[in-house]
Amino acid sequence: MASAAEQLAKNVNWGAFSKAKDLKRRLLFVMGALLVYRLGTYIPIPGIDPHVWSQIFQQKGGGILDMFNMFSGGALSRMTIFALNIMPYISASIIMQLATAMSPKLEALKKEGESGRTKINQYTRYFTVLLATIQAYGLAVGLESMTGPGGGSAVIYDSVLFFRMSTVITIVGGTVFLMWLGEQITARGIGNGISLIIFAGIVAELPRAVATMLQLAMEDTVGGALLLFIAVMIIGVIAFIVFMERAQRRVLVQYPKRQVSAGRMSGGETNHIPLKLNTAGVIPPIFASSLLLLPLTIVGFSGAEGGDFTATIARYLQHGEPLYMFLYGALIMFFCFFYTAIVFNPEENADMLRKHGGFVPGIRPGKNTAEHLDYTLTRITLVGSLYLVFICLLPEFLISKFALPFYFGGTSLLIVVSVTMDTVAQIHSHLIAHQYEGLMKKAKLGGRKR
Repeated sequence: MASAAEQLAKNVNWGAFSKAKDLKRRLLFVMGALLVYRLGTYIPIPGIDPHVWSQIFQQKGGGILDMFNMFSGGALSRMTIFALNIMPYISASIIMQLATAMSPKLEALKKEGESGRTKINQYTRYFTVLLATIQAYGLAVGLESMTGPGGGSAVIYDSVLFFRMSTVITIVGGTVFLMWLGEQITARGIGNGISLIIFAGIVAELPRAVATMLQLAMEDTVGGALLLFIAVMIIGVIAFIVFMERAQRRVLVQYPKRQVSAGRMSGGETNHIPLKLNTAGVIPPIFASSLLLLPLTIVGFSGAEGGDFTATIARYLQHGEPLYMFLYGALIMFFCFFYTAIVFNPEENADMLRKHGGFVPGIRPGKNTAEHLDYTLTRITLVGSLYLVFICLLPEFLISKFALPFYFGGTSLLIVVSVTMDTVAQIHSHLIAHQYEGLMKKAKLGGRKR
């Protein structure tokens, strides 16, 4: 049976897609859910003048606000119910994972299995509501003090108390709805729901960014040679991301032969443990971005003057600044190692191999195997983290060198390519499963006829 499954994996009949009803239902559910998300990015919060806010955003835009707006699918520039997008949930996940690594009680809860993970997920949801409430309240307070360019009209036209209450309720409700929608996509659709929501937001803003660049090229603000260079570089970066995301180190594992009955032997097989070069995926750039976005967004809405301490921080943490690039790269490397350590435990894998009689050739089972796996994983994770830092900091150097008038996000490009690859791989797996079920049904029918 295993060989039949392997043969199907190599020769997938994509024409069978029309017959895979379950797969079509899942894809339709994903498209419907993402359509609901996109509709929500156009529903403004109550009590705000959208025209005045649009003028203010254009004045304050650029750099960190534009990046946050891209992650939110343009919801921030329109100040809608999804203005915070799914970022509070991501921030809550970061804090809960850090707490799990440092707290013995949460660590023990995680080891309880499915029930423990369910409790931790519930704590993460509660913490998401708390973070979203704090951020929504800060956003409401920031909006109250804003007026249009040149001392124009105020951005809000409701009473302060009512505006604060309605803004907090609306934005927190939008964030919680997106969190629930992401979980539904994961359970009833294809791919990771949270990643697909971020993916949809980024892709939705790409046509506008391309149109802006073409308009600047026609106005001779951006040279044609620079535009061609950017296009070629993006294609090259995409190819590089695909290559690196598929790269893995295969640790050889052997299983000895065992006698299970008289004259019958079992085992003697050779397998491998695939260690991906980038085990953490797109998590480190997202985590690093959200941690840098949170304080800088607050600074951006604070209206601080140039001499204030907060304005000084904002100036040094703008895109292309050395301090921003250093912190961004350091956070990416940290989360690479941190998330990899959470996902892959060398001691647990070594213990599992020992229980099943497997061993790495030339390495003693148990502690030595765990040390070998840890050493191998650390080396490839170092390469993987440097790859992520390169991809995410490349645009920052371009902004600093050429003063590009838009944010070409390495993080955004990485998310789009990685999520696309993961989704296509899951569709591929569903097609294999569908074809395999078809073969099994034919085999059973053939057996009955005989």
